[in-house]
Amino acid sequence: MQNNNTAYIKIPKKKTVKKRLNSCWLLLCVIFIVSASFAPKHLRITVGGSPDRSNLLLITIDTLRADRVSCYDSTHLQTTHIDGLAAEGVIFTRAFANTSTTLPSHTNILLGVSPLYHGVHENQYFVVHENFLTLAEHLKAAGYATGAYIGAFPLDRKFGLHQGFDVYDDDFGYRSSSNKRKLERRAADVIAKASQWIKTQSSPWFLWVHCYDPHDPYTPPAPYAEQYAQSPYDGEVAYVDAVLGRFMEDMQQGDKLEDTFVIFTGDHGESLWQHGEETHGFFAYNTGIWIPLIVAGPGIKARKVETPVSHLDIFPTVCDMLDLKKPKFLQGRSLVPALRGRRLAVKDLYFESLSPQYGMGWAPLRGFIRGQFKFIQSPIPELYDLEKDFDEQDNLASNRDLREYKKRLSEIIERDSYPEASHSERRPDRESLEKLRALGYISGSAAAEGKKNYGPKDDVKTLLPYLNQVKKAMSLHQSGKTPEGIEILKAIISEREDFAFAYVHLATLYHEGQGKMDDALEVLKLGFSHNPDNYEIFYKYVHLLVQAGQNEQAIELGTNARLREMDYDPDIWTNIGAAYQNIGDFDMARQAYERALRIDKRNPIAHNKLGFLYFSLALKNNDARALKECLESYKKAIEFDPYYSDAYVGLGNAYLQTNNLEGGIYCLEKALEIQPDQGPVIYNLGIAYYNKGDKEKALPYFTRFKKEYSHLLSPKEGKKLDDLINECSTGQ
Repeated sequence: MQNNNTAYIKIPKKKTVKKRLNSCWLLLCVIFIVSASFAPKHLRITVGGSPDRSNLLLITIDTLRADRVSCYDSTHLQTTHIDGLAAEGVIFTRAFANTSTTLPSHTNILLGVSPLYHGVHENQYFVVHENFLTLAEHLKAAGYATGAYIGAFPLDRKFGLHQGFDVYDDDFGYRSSSNKRKLERRAADVIAKASQWIKTQSSPWFLWVHCYDPHDPYTPPAPYAEQYAQSPYDGEVAYVDAVLGRFMEDMQQGDKLEDTFVIFTGDHGESLWQHGEETHGFFAYNTGIWIPLIVAGPGIKARKVETPVSHLDIFPTVCDMLDLKKPKFLQGRSLVPALRGRRLAVKDLYFESLSPQYGMGWAPLRGFIRGQFKFIQSPIPELYDLEKDFDEQDNLASNRDLREYKKRLSEIIERDSYPEASHSERRPDRESLEKLRALGYISGSAAAEGKKNYGPKDDVKTLLPYLNQVKKAMSLHQSGKTPEGIEILKAIISEREDFAFAYVHLATLYHEGQGKMDDALEVLKLGFSHNPDNYEIFYKYVHLLVQAGQNEQAIELGTNARLREMDYDPDIWTNIGAAYQNIGDFDMARQAYERALRIDKRNPIAHNKLGFLYFSLALKNNDARALKECLESYKKAIEFDPYYSDAYVGLGNAYLQTNNLEGGIYCLEKALEIQPDQGPVIYNLGIAYYNKGDKEKALPYFTRFKKEYSHLLSPKEGKKLDDLINECSTGQ
């Protein structure tokens, strides 16, 4: 089935879009969590048909359950400021996210189409394609200044939602190979920057503020940590509510709320262990996709709307609020009739949860809500009557004929899909994957290509309990109970030899927890034999083989593999290059490092490895050209990572080799500043100052090295150090 208004309408290229938009009416939208107590008091314009150029403020709160907003449910906490907005706006009591993860949900909001159309299905393997028109681009073409202030890495500009924003502030702090980049920032920090931006704007402006705080891990600041010690998630929500209240008060005092429409929403919910899910991203129960949605602003009167609506309805609603022509590709419907007090027609509401499929190869989960019924299609299907069972405890699927529901879902997918949605799919670099995992997004490996049929053993409901056990094992390890964690992981493997997570983490516990490298390698060998397409097992296996000095085995494994992720991951080639270098095959090592740099020319680790390779060649062959290449490689590593201690060490040693004592001392001191506990660097700094003739500055380094690292020296080396200390002390 095809709907000519929504499906298969190609979004024009940007130049065409912008030219077309120059003739459009003014578009205004505000999405924001705002305190109702600070909502505009003088509503001077009416919904639709306004001749004024109003502002738009969008604030989305990450991981916000509707039942933690007290105007929805006052059982848990009081969100006074959000309630203030609701008191003068429209509350949509049954608003749903179309996805249960951050990037696709915000893409749904800012593009006005579902993942079936834009192709962004989860956080790790997708980037919003530049051909899609964003709300920011639509507003910018209508003359708006546009700004976005982002709370965490899942919405980093590299994922594509920066399109159309004059300012897209996703600066979470510096990142380095030795000191990982900060991946999120507090709501107060986001709001402070957003407030400064507003003060510099004249109307019209569009501001999007994203607050990440309620996301796992839940660590609210004082006094909320103490007040909500038994429920830190609630403490995070209370903190954000307070910060936004102060923000809106400042805006009101600066007359920045006049003629501003406000739409407040969350991107998705949080399960908090309901249905066996700790956080979000696996299921699509209401705990994960029921979200608050409040619309307030000039001409809007307080009321509640109970008809199910979704994020897709925001873009078209904005267009109608501002009497602006709607782009034809939008898949939602305008909520303006509901804002005016009229009933909304019942409409199918599509949702999906595909992170488990794309990240781990588990079965996909899709469904739709229509009226009171919610259908979830998976190998073990589910059907719920939301009027009687909103918590989804009574699965009706076994007692109903599901053919009509399955047919309807197929029609929705066919109608709303877009042939070029696959253009949004990307293979992520390892750095991005590690950052997302550090924020709690779990992924094992991209799903195996070509898998068509899934059974009950692949269902998320079947597999998630195993993943919960893996997390329990790692928690035991972190609390000093590594043997107990090992037994849990071994039990999982005995039940499900295809559960890749268990092998990877068991190898980690053997290696890092007990120092048993051989056992770790045996686990990975077994895991790879049962899961030959799993990239995470493969990568860790190669990495540990190199660490164990089994370089030939690492080379054989790495060069014979044909995993598609190898084409996107520079780190696997730096590992293979290191293995070649360790056996003295410098030419093959160079080729591997250069392949890593073809994948990512800004990769500091590959540049550092290449620098060390050339340094080794220079020393071995007294090769001046190799030494020059060495210096250039180290400099590039530092250029792309100014906080990379190893690169400063390498460059410093290379400078000392050329008798550039000043350069060598500067680099080694910089390395020590970044990472203080480096014995060889301390000693080499002493030698550098000694050779420079500055024994006074050499002495502290020699004495520090003796105090902290003398146990590493042989008696002969210890005597030499004592002689140096004595000479520097006496000045003779």
